[in-house]
Amino acid sequence: MQDHHEGCCKHAEHQHEGCCKGEERHHEGCNKEHHHEHGCGHRHGRGGGGGRRQRFFGHGELRLVILDILTRDASHGYELIKAIETLTQGNYTPSPGVIYPTLDFLQDQSLIAIRDEEGGRKQITITEQGLQWLEENQEHLEHIHERIKARCVGFELRKNPQMKRALENFKAVLDLRVNHGDTSEAQIKKIIGIIDRASLDITQLD
Repeated sequence: MQDHHEGCCKHAEHQHEGCCKGEERHHEGCNKEHHHEHGCGHRHGRGGGGGRRQRFFGHGELRLVILDILTRDASHGYELIKAIETLTQGNYTPSPGVIYPTLDFLQDQSLIAIRDEEGGRKQITITEQGLQWLEENQEHLEHIHERIKARCVGFELRKNPQMKRALENFKAVLDLRVNHGDTSEAQIKKIIGIIDRASLDITQLD
């Protein structure tokens, strides 16, 4: 796997695939959880349904989120799953098949420590190396949180029946006019202007 596919880019607003800052040190072992972290986990009814599922996290981003959660408290696998579900307002719940390979990777790279407890549970803590790696990627972590908030707002809007109807009607009209109609360049420019003005009107609402 090429280097630019090994993890998450610190500047993910430009490129979601790539390396977190400092992750060039952690290429070994990445392949084993590469396909898991792209997974969607479970999307519940809030914005879910039978449609195509969206990813909340790009490759490598879940590692940063887990490390950030661990800075506030030691945790267990199930608690991490619930914490991520809470973070995404119930719109995304990572499955064990997503969480545990990611934890294995973080442990292999000495970013977390896992110790056995009574009853067979395993306590997970962030290491000094993990704290350093998290600090190096704070800018990207902030971007992840901003994107999660924006996506959750979108899911909430789609819960409103009238908003859902309006959005579906807009998409249908746009598709019919642009993709299936004989639309000139001048008309396309007018449509773009209408969309831009509507966006501006919405941002200026009190």
